[in-house]
Amino acid sequence: MSQFFYMHAENPQPRLIKQAVDYLNKGGVIVYPTDSGYALGCRLEDKNAMARICQIRQLDGNHNFTLMCRDLSELSTYAHVDNSAFRLIKNNTPGNYTFILKATKEVPRRLMNEKRKTIGLRVPSNPIALALLEALNEPMMSTSLMLPGNDFTEADPEEIQHSIGKLVDLIIHGGTLGQHPTTVIDLTDDSPVVVREGVGDITPFL
Repeated sequence: MSQFFYMHAENPQPRLIKQAVDYLNKGGVIVYPTDSGYALGCRLEDKNAMARICQIRQLDGNHNFTLMCRDLSELSTYAHVDNSAFRLIKNNTPGNYTFILKATKEVPRRLMNEKRKTIGLRVPSNPIALALLEALNEPMMSTSLMLPGNDFTEADPEEIQHSIGKLVDLIIHGGTLGQHPTTVIDLTDDSPVVVREGVGDITPFL
């Protein structure tokens, strides 16, 4: 059964953050809170952990995985972004947006959408997610925790433990979260395209 950490939603305990990052560095899969519900995460380079996430979510090669980033300093390493796209991203992060971008060669091929060679990118505002990324000191490969057959992100850590507790290494309890899906914006072409309207205001991209 997975480890289960109760973390303070606003001021996560540094000791528990360090232990969570230890799980990631050892190849673990974690469940952690974001501003859009709970997500599955692992290190970018960890092929086996990603395979476990794909199995839990039953994902195929056309899924856009998301790089969770603490800020925009790592953006140009992993994505091709022109000046206008960068301004749009900068003006709307952190927040409830996922940006679809053309991936650079630094992104492992298994993380890209197979056909389009794209990657999703997010800068979350959830304090626990940001503390994890700061301590990890690199982006985390992430995908929303939607169980097969469901069209919503899981919100209750205790229900998550009951359903997939044997399939992950750590579940971080950061409170019961509401349904706050991100707005997905495709920035791969000259003009932004709203792929999915969620909590994030679409006005800046119209």
